[in-house]
Amino acid sequence: QVQLVESRGGLVQPGGSLTLSCAASGIIFSINAMGWYRQAPGKQRELVAVISSGGSTNYADSVKGRFTISRANAKNTVYLQMNSLKPEDTAVYYCNADLYSDYVRRNYWGQGTQVTVSS
Repeated sequence: QVQLVESRGGLVQPGGSLTLSCAASGIIFSINAMGWYRQAPGKQRELVAVISSGGSTNYADSVKGRFTISRANAKNTVYLQMNSLKPEDTAVYYCNADLYSDYVRRNYWGQGTQVTVSS
């Protein structure tokens, strides 16, 4: 019923910038929060940033001051602006949405997109 489609990641040099987007489509009554997670090979998936319906945000300590999460509510789309990228940011980035679909509250995941930071 619901799909989260992420934009393509890419290869970025250290210090560079990249913006990811995630669009939710399907039967959506309301979105409570949307966020971004990432997972590097051999490591656990970790929260990068999340934004609530009220606009409050939370960031992982490792990305504070460098990443910015935002949402275009009318489009059910969330963005992650990544600046001053570091090699440690290399991971598969997953979009997540906490939403109501057909009166059921569930978490949905995007397909994941690879972001590689390397010189």
